[in-house]
Amino acid sequence: MECNKDKNLKFCTCTYSGCSRQGICCECIQYHLANRQLPGCCFPPEVEKTYDRSFKAFARAWKL
Repeated sequence: MECNKDKNLKFCTCTYSGCSRQGICCECIQYHLANRQLPGCCFPPEVEKTYDRSFKAFARAWKL
């Protein structure tokens, strides 16, 4: 499968400038799930900027 990195970057909401996985969604998801987190694109912009990718932060953000 071919990576659509250029296309994905148009929609990537990650604000972490040092992230090597921006636009490479499959690597991003694998990385965050392995660390018991969710990727930044799962969060509203104001929460994504905190870099708290925890499941608890996700539940608080979406009031689950």
